[in-house]
Amino acid sequence: MGLVRVTRVHKQAQGAQGGTVREDPQAGPAGRSPTVADVLALPVLAGGDPRVVTGEESVDRPVRWVHITELTDPASFLKGGELVLTTGMPLPDDPSGIRRYVDELADVGAAALVIELVRRYHRPPDALVQACTARGLPLVALAKDVNFLEVTQVVHTLILGHQAAAMRRTQRVHEAFTALTLRGAGPEEVLRAAAEMTGRTVVLENLVHRALVCEPGAAQASLTDWERRSRTTPGTDRAGPSGPEGWLVAPVEYQGERWGRVVMLADGLSGTAATSRGFGPEDLTVLERTAMALTIARLTGPTPWERTAHRNALRDLVEQRHRSPVDARARVAALGLPAEHTRFVAVLVDLPPDADTTGAEARLSEELGATGARALVGLLSAVRVGVLLALRPSLPWREAAERLSRAALDADPGATVCVGAPADGLADVARSFREAARVAEATGRGCLLPPGRSFHERSDIGLRRLLFALRDDLRVQDYAERQLGPLLDHDARHGTGLVATLRGYLDAAGNKTAAARSAGLSRETVYQRLHTIERLLERDLESGEQRTELHVALQALDALRTHPHTGRDR
Repeated sequence: MGLVRVTRVHKQAQGAQGGTVREDPQAGPAGRSPTVADVLALPVLAGGDPRVVTGEESVDRPVRWVHITELTDPASFLKGGELVLTTGMPLPDDPSGIRRYVDELADVGAAALVIELVRRYHRPPDALVQACTARGLPLVALAKDVNFLEVTQVVHTLILGHQAAAMRRTQRVHEAFTALTLRGAGPEEVLRAAAEMTGRTVVLENLVHRALVCEPGAAQASLTDWERRSRTTPGTDRAGPSGPEGWLVAPVEYQGERWGRVVMLADGLSGTAATSRGFGPEDLTVLERTAMALTIARLTGPTPWERTAHRNALRDLVEQRHRSPVDARARVAALGLPAEHTRFVAVLVDLPPDADTTGAEARLSEELGATGARALVGLLSAVRVGVLLALRPSLPWREAAERLSRAALDADPGATVCVGAPADGLADVARSFREAARVAEATGRGCLLPPGRSFHERSDIGLRRLLFALRDDLRVQDYAERQLGPLLDHDARHGTGLVATLRGYLDAAGNKTAAARSAGLSRETVYQRLHTIERLLERDLESGEQRTELHVALQALDALRTHPHTGRDR
């Protein structure tokens, strides 16, 4: 039988032996009791040259207490979780008696059996090794004499110190969640606090297994295939572990009925060799307080959480805040949208400044839901609602955009709807939203729509609307001023209308007769004014190129004089 020497020495153990308990991530970290391995690494036991004879895979068992015994039936004095210390003197001589001795220890849940090989034995009896192996009970042999009383003193100090520290941490957990509740924290803030306290990924889902809020822990567990994984994890009436992945789950109620649940994933700590770690009492405490805080927040919060989830998901897509494309697909799929083999269309609904934005958002969401459309709907700003349509690639996207646009206009007749080019994947959704925003900026409110269409798209951006979108660019302003400044100054000083004459002449494509007729002036007056314009601007109005430059300058002037929110002249 191979023996495993215990060589690890923990700073926490050293502190305990000196009378001070220190928290150390290597032994007894926050959230769990000291383990068999932790105790064996204490100097008071390490001096006995401990060797793990059997059950090396179980030395991570927590140690609740230390029990010294020289009885043949020590199990009657145990409650489980004890590290049993013996010199081996009371062990029965016959193999059947040794098996019964080990069976009783294993049945009561002893953490490990430590035997000192000094007085009666100099090697572990074969029957003892076989019995401990059969029951999976860690058997530890001490090659040198150890003061068992000192062992109990040190380990009990360690355990009691850990329990006191755990109580202090639990108190801090309660205080933190009480503060969150009192200041009316929303679900995102509550889950973020839980994730920070535990290092775990925490997810809030509703009854149909839509993941509404996800706060990543240290390992940033994925939402990939969320609905299937969640449905294989049964619900519980109270906080506790569940499902094949070992999640910790707790119900969330609303007005006395179950509304959904909060889930803590069994993900590992970042930067450690272990891929996962078991839940401790503090994890359970945090999850229970999370569920309670969410229940209160659900009662007091004015906005349904589903709508908040859509808003956050849309903003993450628009601002490209996802960690990776895989994470983006998982997040969208967890909200019920197909993420694969789907065409996405970004739509922006701009509302009047005095509109009921949240009401329009709700009506639009309800309208889309009633038609069975797959979409995310959420506020992107105080007067802008964003919509992400998820369509089958074979479905004509303009028809879907038209239905959405008409629903938006039904919700608020003063709305303006702009659509970006379709995106064949989530990676291009941000580009589609940027394009819809440029269309909205270029068209402005009140611009005429093409016949038979209730929304604007990229093809609607002509020269005038392009210049309107670029109106804040200093180069556009400088161009308009250089081309038309002298004429504008002359009109301002003398009260003339030379700019209007130039506009009529250019609109008539250089036809002086048509320009005179349109302005209600004689041809001679128009000729005279055009001559003055040429002199002031130092331009040749017979040049097609120069007429084009002046025409663009007039369009830029119109854009600069148009209020960006109304489409009307200042």
